[in-house]
Amino acid sequence: MSDHILPSQKKPKLIVVVAFDCGEDGEMFTAFGPVDQQSEDRVIRTARALAGKHVGVIAWSREADPALGDYGPTTTLFVSGDVPDME
Repeated sequence: MSDHILPSQKKPKLIVVVAFDCGEDGEMFTAFGPVDQQSEDRVIRTARALAGKHVGVIAWSREADPALGDYGPTTTLFVSGDVPDME
């Protein structure tokens, strides 16, 4: 019998940036995104570029397999300004 161990497959990763603005009534709304990026470095660069143009920006990542409904914990990569609570 062979004891071959297959390397565990990495789960796909969601890497997302979202920017927010405030309306005249003071309510926050999504002004950009959510947009999926290819890498954490790229999402941080995008978030930094958006930070000067919007009230708030957040970039985050999480392991995810949407087909199975399997989502890992969220890791915040960048935050600037006011952002709503992300659940």
